[in-house]
Amino acid sequence: MTENLTILFDLDGTVIDSTEAILEGFHNSFDVYDLPQPSDEDIKALIGHPLDVMYANLKIEKNLVWDMVKTYKEHYSKIYKDKTILLEHAVESIRLAQEIARLGVVTTKTGTFSRDLLEHFGVMDAFEVLIGREHVDKPKPDAEPINKAMEMMKADKSNTWMIGDTRLDIGSAINAGIKSVAVTSGYDTREQLQSLTDIIETDVLEAVKYISKF
Repeated sequence: MTENLTILFDLDGTVIDSTEAILEGFHNSFDVYDLPQPSDEDIKALIGHPLDVMYANLKIEKNLVWDMVKTYKEHYSKIYKDKTILLEHAVESIRLAQEIARLGVVTTKTGTFSRDLLEHFGVMDAFEVLIGREHVDKPKPDAEPINKAMEMMKADKSNTWMIGDTRLDIGSAINAGIKSVAVTSGYDTREQLQSLTDIIETDVLEAVKYISKF
C-alpha cells in the first residue's frame, strides 16, 4: 500500500449501473401522481444530482418535489438490488485499489441504499467510509462530501484522489482541493468531462491503474 494514499469512489456510473432501477423509480412516481412522463434521456441527463434537484429540473412543482422523492424511494427500495449491476472491472478495480490505498465512497445516492448494494455485491468490506446524500448539507459539486470523508478517514489531502463519471464528481474534487480521475463509463460524455479535466480514463480500473503510478 502506498503510504497515505486515499481513493474516493463515486458509485453510479463509476462502480455500479443502476440506470434501470432509477428510470423505473422515476417513471413510477410520475404514474402515481398522474403526470406526463419525462423521457429516459431527460432523466439520465440528471443522474448524479440529488433526487429533489432532479425532480425540480423535470419541472415538478416545488410543493410536490418531496412527495415525489418519497414515492421514488418507496418503489426503488423494492427493486434496486435486482435491477442494479456492477460495471465491468468494478470488483477488480476495488481490490486493486485496496492493495495500494485506503478507500472511501462519496456519492449523492442515499447512503443506506449505497451500503446495502455494496454489501450485496460483496465489496463493502473494502471501504472505510461511505458518505451518502443524507450525510451532508451540500452535495457534490460542493466540497463538503469529500471534505467529510477525508476528515473521517484523517486522510492526507495532498494524496487523496476522487474517481467519478460526472462533472459533479470532478467539480467536488476541485472544490475540495484534491486530485481526480474522470471515467467515461457513466453519464457524462468525454466532451463534458473535458470542461473540467484532461485526466480521463475509460473505466474505474484504468483510473485506479493511473493513480497507482503516483
